[in-house]
Amino acid sequence: MTDLFGAIDPPARSGALPAETPLADRLRPQVLDEVVGQEHLTGSDGAIGRMVAAGKLSSLILWGPPGTGKTSIARLLADAVGLRFVAISAVFSGVADLKKVFAEARTAPCAGQRTLLFVDEIHRFNRAQQDGFLPYVEDGTVTLIGATTENPSFELNAALLSRCQVLILRRLDEAALEALIARAEANENRRLPVTTDARQALIASADGDGRFLLNQVETLFSVQIDQPLGPAELSRLLHRRVPVYDKDREGHYNLISALHKSIRGSDPQVALYYVARMLVAGEEPLFVLRRLTRAAVEDIGLADPQALVQCLAAKDAYEFLGSPEGELAIAQACLYLATAPKSNAVYVAQKGAWRSARDTGSLQPPGHILNAPTKLMREAGYGKGYAYDHDEEDGFSGADYWPGAMQPQSFYQPTDRGFEARIRERLDYWARRRAELQQTGDETS
Repeated sequence: MTDLFGAIDPPARSGALPAETPLADRLRPQVLDEVVGQEHLTGSDGAIGRMVAAGKLSSLILWGPPGTGKTSIARLLADAVGLRFVAISAVFSGVADLKKVFAEARTAPCAGQRTLLFVDEIHRFNRAQQDGFLPYVEDGTVTLIGATTENPSFELNAALLSRCQVLILRRLDEAALEALIARAEANENRRLPVTTDARQALIASADGDGRFLLNQVETLFSVQIDQPLGPAELSRLLHRRVPVYDKDREGHYNLISALHKSIRGSDPQVALYYVARMLVAGEEPLFVLRRLTRAAVEDIGLADPQALVQCLAAKDAYEFLGSPEGELAIAQACLYLATAPKSNAVYVAQKGAWRSARDTGSLQPPGHILNAPTKLMREAGYGKGYAYDHDEEDGFSGADYWPGAMQPQSFYQPTDRGFEARIRERLDYWARRRAELQQTGDETS
């Protein structure tokens, strides 16, 4: 439940922990300056640094990936401003636990103590339970620090968010993870038994999670290794961290947004990378195919009509071949879209036409293009004067098909890219012919 994390050569620690205590806990930072990777918050100009300097702490939501220091920061904040630290987990706690915490917090000031309540995985509490915090935060019974790996905008009540400052913790970068390894080496008083390349591979395998990295380091220190391990030997001994990817949460939507925008931006290399990120993490391949199909019609359209065909063919191929062979068809569709000419003219036209349809209500089409299956309808003028375009010399009559009470609209404006350049030529030709026919009609009337 706790996070981390510190720096190289930490100061001597009071109250040594038992040897069997996990390395990550033994190396937990003792002061905020030892926390690595979050200097944008803990530095003198950061939000946390300023609060500590002022000696006044507001309620906070710490939002960031696992293993980035959320719990450690909360604990150290309590120490820094002299608050009583109480920690609960939303996974294991219920209403009764909260009532007990709040009751104790109300009486704590009698002993000269105020309470910092740390709630791990606060997004796990339902909306009603989150509302239960409000009066105690408002009247100062507790200073609340909630930790979450999920986007607070989606997972926390607006009322609770309005009473807390949201601070974003970053995934630990290479420098921060290297600092953790160096700190572990200082604690063990020996170098990690790996080569330089393997050290880099170990850092990459942690995927920004400091606790995971230190657990891996602890394993390496605990086994008998005669010669430094290279990347291949390291991979056989240790496992990689499973990517953080919840298919119904923010990571899911972030990656699909990145994929769509990479395709729109015509970057096939990174688009394929995001497809791989999702599929490797366990995303449903048909969901990826649906999003590719959406990109085909939204961002390519008639600039390359084959884009939609490629996506539907990839869906058929994947369903026919299954995984992993069928994933090659997904990759092909992705690369086709990213390298295709781009146009959102169909998308814009669809939005405009739908908007106009809502605005114009039930206007009837002009009589000359109405169907007239009965004598009564023919006598009423249905279909009278209809010009059959195929009978015209160039297959174009130039007739007006808009409702009489509506001015002609121009929803679809093809670009000069890809196949749409040819469509634009046709539309321009028909516009000229329509104008010529209109002028001829005016002269003969």
